Amino acid sequence: MDSMDSPASPRQGPWVGLSLMVEEPYRAAVLPLFEAGEVDVLEWSFDMGWGPAPPPEWVEDLVEFYGDQGRLLGHGVTFSALSAQWTPRQGWWMEQFRRECGRRPYVHVSEHFGFLSAGSFHEGAPLPVPRAGATLQLGQERLQQLSAAARVPIGLENLAFAFGPRDVHDQGAFLDDLLAPVNGFLLLDLHNIYCQMCNFDVPAQELLDRYPLHRVRELHMSGGSWSHPAQGGRPVRRDTHDEAVPDELYELLSVALERCPAVRAVILERLGDTVTAASGEELRHDFRRIRQTVAAAFPASPIAL
Repeated sequence: MDSMDSPASPRQGPWVGLSLMVEEPYRAAVLPLFEAGEVDVLEWSFDMGWGPAPPPEWVEDLVEFYGDQGRLLGHGVTFSALSAQWTPRQGWWMEQFRRECGRRPYVHVSEHFGFLSAGSFHEGAPLPVPRAGATLQLGQERLQQLSAAARVPIGLENLAFAFGPRDVHDQGAFLDDLLAPVNGFLLLDLHNIYCQMCNFDVPAQELLDRYPLHRVRELHMSGGSWSHPAQGGRPVRRDTHDEAVPDELYELLSVALERCPAVRAVILERLGDTVTAASGEELRHDFRRIRQTVAAAFPASPIAL
């Protein structure tokens, strides 16, 4: 990683920002936050902008502004780093990624752990892969490709989904092994941790202990939903980014801020097509509560990345 990975003394608090969406209701919901100067940093899922239609002008303006300020984080969602077969779509994605990193000054770039068969993250969530020698080698090679193209720190985001307890138990160590050759960072999604807490009855502390917390450079906060099986059985918590942040996540955020010494940004996620006038107020409330939680964790320190 770069020089920003060594925490200052006294330790400085992370920036608080948004994962930018392109829908008009989302723009209306977050505009008051931008106008008030409350958004310290912006995360842009750049492959959302690679479709046939360019992003709205206001999106381009915001991405350019935060890039000029050195406060732009990149986040990919459709590469599928652990797909066993290299596909033409991945080759196309990598070429677009090289161009993207050449034209925008990202502070760092992250992708998802696991594999994704669909081309759009709206059509399917990344799935886990077993921790084995072959999958580890494959993942390390893919991360080295990303690192060479990006020329900034590269990270992976943990998953909410797991096929069973072994996936839950192995994910943290697997991520550490994948990231080690490129000295990569972990993007720790706290709602994904919450999903595994709920779905597999694992205490938060036990889950966090399994992750390389020294690698955490970014935290994600979001809401989600419950799925109820048609044939009965216990509900399943899903990372759907379509509801308010659960109260339990603010306590988990406080713990993560204490235990992750290299964290530099906390990002609120909400899918743009789930925002209405009512939920827009909810989104702003979540964002400001996150800011308050971060400020309480670093009462004598300015926010800095």
